[in-house]
Amino acid sequence: MSGFIITALVVLVFIVVYQLAKANEYSVILKDEEKVNASTNRLMAWLMLIGFILGLFGLYKCHVNLQDYLLPESASNHGDNYESMLKWTLIITGIVFFLTHIMLFYYIFKYQASDKRKSYYYAHNNTVEILWTTIPAITLLILVIIGLRNWSVMMDDAPKESLQVEITGKQFAWIIRYPGPDGVFGNTDFRLINDANNVLGLDWDDPASHDDIIFENGQMHLIKDHPAHLIIRSRDVIHDVGLPHFRMKMDAVPGIITTMWFTPKFTSQEMIEKTGNPDFVYEIACDQMCGNGHYSMRGTIIVETQDRFNSWLADQTSYYDLHYGESDKEEELVDNPEEESLVENNEVALN
Repeated sequence: MSGFIITALVVLVFIVVYQLAKANEYSVILKDEEKVNASTNRLMAWLMLIGFILGLFGLYKCHVNLQDYLLPESASNHGDNYESMLKWTLIITGIVFFLTHIMLFYYIFKYQASDKRKSYYYAHNNTVEILWTTIPAITLLILVIIGLRNWSVMMDDAPKESLQVEITGKQFAWIIRYPGPDGVFGNTDFRLINDANNVLGLDWDDPASHDDIIFENGQMHLIKDHPAHLIIRSRDVIHDVGLPHFRMKMDAVPGIITTMWFTPKFTSQEMIEKTGNPDFVYEIACDQMCGNGHYSMRGTIIVETQDRFNSWLADQTSYYDLHYGESDKEEELVDNPEEESLVENNEVALN
């Protein structure tokens, strides 16, 4: 019903515009053509000026009203570089945008058609051509160089002391793997994958795989002020590890290992305090359309101090022991109420 109403309104607008045009033609015939044209020119000039002012007001209102929907402060060092690059890009292009549009609408109003002047045709000027070609080219070159520098930093080798975390995408969830006490990821083979007891296809003939820790709920733990090196895989189609709060993203491609690294700046609890949102969680989004369940493919990250991370990791049971052996560790509840709250927030977000 709403579609029919919208269509009818569009048709009605076209009819009104057509009738106004016809009425204008008739008025030209009945009145002096020059007077009608002069009146029309004045009307159009004022409408353009009014439209420009309303457009600027609209930009201001959008900026004010959409503030609450913007992401909070970048939570990674790499993200700070991208924020700076975006800020300077917006400043430069914003200055050009406002200057050119102010001049455009000013000249439309100032030099509306009049019997007092005639058009002056300015065909060519080499100096002007060089200026408006060279200045934008140099500006864009500088912006591109800054972008390449930031990209090279992100794609450079991660520091040796980085926390190694593997994240694997599948339709429609994230699987997180830590290397365990030996610090080495076990070998995998896609032919060994099954969702019952080997979601990543770990090769149990490789001793390094026996202490690997796997989380199928998409929850990742990272350390504040400690570089994290993400090793990214996909089990089926192309996904994309999107970390909006850290200003990072990287494709997960079947058969290819991709990586990225960054250093978290704030713990989850600190971001809760900064945002004033008790339900805040760092999100892992899939930024690549990957199927009909794409919208639900979401993971979360808990950033904590080194001591809390060590304590949390020590309480985990290896994936091998969960499915093929008996672990000597018993499940323990989180004693720290603050950490328990963070875990609950992440579980709610995942559900």
